[in-house]
Amino acid sequence: MENPAASELSVLIVDDEQDLRDLVDFNLRQAGYRTRQAAGGASALASCRSERPDIIVLDLNLPDVSGLDVCRTLRAQPGTSDVPIVMLTARGGEIDRVVGFEAGADDYVSKPFSVRELVLRVDAVRRRLGRAHAPAPASSRLKAGPVELDIDGFLAYVDGKEVPLTLLEFRLLKFLVEGTGRVRTREALLDQVWGYSSEVETRTVDTHVKRLRDKLGPAGDAIETVRGVGYRFRAGEQ
Repeated sequence: MENPAASELSVLIVDDEQDLRDLVDFNLRQAGYRTRQAAGGASALASCRSERPDIIVLDLNLPDVSGLDVCRTLRAQPGTSDVPIVMLTARGGEIDRVVGFEAGADDYVSKPFSVRELVLRVDAVRRRLGRAHAPAPASSRLKAGPVELDIDGFLAYVDGKEVPLTLLEFRLLKFLVEGTGRVRTREALLDQVWGYSSEVETRTVDTHVKRLRDKLGPAGDAIETVRGVGYRFRAGEQ
């Protein structure tokens, strides 16, 4: 059934399998989304340059430019740095998911997947985008120094200016700010932000913290490295 809110959003479907693209395309259109397709990484990047999509469904295993490189390229460009990306990975490929998150993906669905599950994941992204455009009550605000978070809208501000963050970057910053003054271990960050067990060995946290600091500018200095343990958000001027 078509969702009026969904009909305002475009989804770019990137996969080299025509049948799978058509299946996903059909179901997303049935759910009310506007869609377009790309069969490879190069054509996906060209499509994004031509028209910025609202959401991207991206297969990691593409025949030309890999999905990881596509993801990294999009995250490095101001115009697409905050476009939500739902990646498609091989079943059981946890390392793919880890590397995908490090490249900047927001969520993942494992192949072979339920199309209904994929549509639900895209719907979750849509709801996040919808909240981002709604005015936030004061109760949903979280402030620490020059950094202010709109919890319901998934928006971040520094000195009143919005900073475009991916969903994972926002969740990372929120968890750090909520624990202002306290050390968040890498294990706790992996568990609370990514949903990984502490046994997973990855530099995912460090990669995202570096990207987050860069986006926050001078305010990013408030994220302090506690060597050998994790990170702490230092309390600033309120």
